[in-house]
Amino acid sequence: MALRACGLIIFRRCLIPKVDNNAIEFLLLQASDGIHHWTPPKGHVEPGEDDLETALRETREEAGIEAGQLTIIEGFKRELNYVARNKPKTVIYWLAEVKDYNVEIRLSHEHQAYRWLGLDEACQLAQFKEMKAALQEGHQFLCSTEA
Repeated sequence: MALRACGLIIFRRCLIPKVDNNAIEFLLLQASDGIHHWTPPKGHVEPGEDDLETALRETREEAGIEAGQLTIIEGFKRELNYVARNKPKTVIYWLAEVKDYNVEIRLSHEHQAYRWLGLDEACQLAQFKEMKAALQEGHQFLCSTEA
């Protein structure tokens, strides 16, 4: 059976007058172990939790962002399926916007760095094609709706 994890693709919108009124930046965290990969906050579902509860808990634990500091974007949910450490893994992601552009990020011991990045830079750091695709689809969704 596949390991199941859930997370949030967190973003903020930069308002830069006369340059781009809707520039979107994604939050990526760099893992402290392994290959030090960059991903949005995510983690394994614990007994008794539903998927969205897991995503919110993991975001609080890994980035220090509380549920009340986020707006979950309706209509976007992506399931990624891949192999991690020789085991099948499923990760469910939702899109969430921070309510405060300057929200404080407080990393747990699981991560050593964070960055807010535009789509192209985020995709370069994300490395894995499934994660890149989820970021691209999230960006496209945000640009095509009045989310």
